[in-house]
Amino acid sequence: MSNSSLWIFALGFSAQLLFAARMIVQWVKSEEAGKSLSPVIFWQLSILGSMIFLLYGILRHDFAIVLGQALVYFIYIRNLHLKNSWKPIPLIFKIFVIIAPIITLIYLFSDTHGNFSSLLKNEDISLPLKIWGSAGQVIFTLRFYIQWIDSESKNESVLTKRFWLVSLIGSLMIITYAIFRYDPVLLLGQLAGAVVYLRNLMFGKTEKEKE
Repeated sequence: MSNSSLWIFALGFSAQLLFAARMIVQWVKSEEAGKSLSPVIFWQLSILGSMIFLLYGILRHDFAIVLGQALVYFIYIRNLHLKNSWKPIPLIFKIFVIIAPIITLIYLFSDTHGNFSSLLKNEDISLPLKIWGSAGQVIFTLRFYIQWIDSESKNESVLTKRFWLVSLIGSLMIITYAIFRYDPVLLLGQLAGAVVYLRNLMFGKTEKEKE
């Protein structure tokens, strides 16, 4: 493995560490409350992890990863709005958070190596695997659109049972994709996440039984 590949994987693992940290915090706070919670730090870490993971996907020429992050990024920001935690963030950081994906999209649609065209033509990933991975990312991303709808209906940031169920389904698909893609970053991140998704589904069952 070349030094550049090691650097790229290090970038991916740093993003997964942020994603893992958000799940651990959410898990701990939920265990303390005895129900599934949506803490502010969950969304803050999501934004940071998403920016880094988007870059990882570009450097890996992985359309599935780029697609997943592009679809969900601004939902993280919306949840901070619902938690009344967007305004207190320093202006310079808010500008960076908003501009970063715009710059990324400009780059992806440019003629530069690593653009959308090269992502789609990556010969290291077969077409069936690319379709499966992209479908997994779309389903995995769909959970945040479900979460968004649920949160808007209640006018507060919530993580419902169906959010965790769709998370688990998408995660299992991505785990399969990661195995065939030989991607340790995706594999380890999703394996760790699947445990948390299962635990939160158990919270939902416990709450229903209490009712």
